[in-house]
Amino acid sequence: MGRRPVRRPAAVLFDRDDTLVEDVPYNGDPEKVRPMPGAREALRLLRESGIRLAVVSNQSGIGRGLLTDAEVRAVNARVEALLGPFDAWVHCPHVPQDGCGCRKPAPGLVLEAARLLGVRPGECVVIGDIGSDMGAALAAGARGVLVPTARTLPEEVAAAPHVCRDLLSAVRHVLRKDPRRAGGGPAPADGPVAGGPVEGAAGADGPAGSGRRS
Repeated sequence: MGRRPVRRPAAVLFDRDDTLVEDVPYNGDPEKVRPMPGAREALRLLRESGIRLAVVSNQSGIGRGLLTDAEVRAVNARVEALLGPFDAWVHCPHVPQDGCGCRKPAPGLVLEAARLLGVRPGECVVIGDIGSDMGAALAAGARGVLVPTARTLPEEVAAAPHVCRDLLSAVRHVLRKDPRRAGGGPAPADGPVAGGPVEGAAGADGPAGSGRRS
């Protein structure tokens, strides 16, 4: 008996920095917000499909005294101005030493976003660029899709449940009723990539794993 097709999610939850917009370390300046390639088209596809959208983001700059909550919200507002509205925004202000339940890879942000959206965590997909995004999805009972960038560690790519080359590919993967090609064989060019090297996983900023991991 064949495997059941994967259902489309009720909601997609995005990491913010290096997933929807370029990562600017501890950014509190809305003018520095730059969308990631394919972000507008990816979000358009999801909105047209009636899927609810949220952002779940670690913002430890608040806990480190480098940002205010108001500055984070101003940057979020700029993201919406450039990419369109989201149904919920949830961020964690804590530093790792706080031991909170919301900082990814803990499940708190995913659980809270699901609650705000009125869906079950198991009906959500989390799209992010590092292992803590995938860990939060797993801990909450959601699905995870990794889109590697220059700061993604090779072991995070290898451990991720699904890996896609870019944001638009990830969304197309999520929207497929059954992301596996009939008859097996390699994934299509815009589809998921199994663990291991991923095209575009290292960029001009240096080898995979470079950069801040808030």
